[in-house]
Amino acid sequence: MGELVPVGRVGRPHGLDGSFFVEGASEDPQRFAVGETLRVHGEELRIVASKRSGGRPVIRLERRVDRGAALEVPREALPPPADDSYYVFQLVGLEVVEEGGAPLGRVADVVPGVANDVLELDSGLALPLVEACVQEVDLEAGRILVARGFSSHG
Repeated sequence: MGELVPVGRVGRPHGLDGSFFVEGASEDPQRFAVGETLRVHGEELRIVASKRSGGRPVIRLERRVDRGAALEVPREALPPPADDSYYVFQLVGLEVVEEGGAPLGRVADVVPGVANDVLELDSGLALPLVEACVQEVDLEAGRILVARGFSSHG
């Protein structure tokens, strides 16, 4: 079995039938369609109901699951990301280097912001995930090259 990747988490309940909000949902709406399967704690569960509420997916699985549990799919089930876009799990752990070579830290998390996503580094820096800042994402080399001027510590 291939590597599992998270596409969301079990969020707060919606109604009384076992439906719940998907937190941190993958961008791909098809991922949460009725009949698709997700893995929860390694168990494959089918989606039996799916709708959107307030712009977020609300789904019900064939049996109840714990709140906060990761919803995962095998990596090979994911469509390849569009050009110039990446899955969050691909960026976490990459080394971030400033133009000119100064290492800034590693990506600890990617947080959705108001205007753009934000790369949070293990060094405490937060960098905007925008073209002006992120010059190159090299998954092969495991690093992200960023422009100077974004890493100022306040």
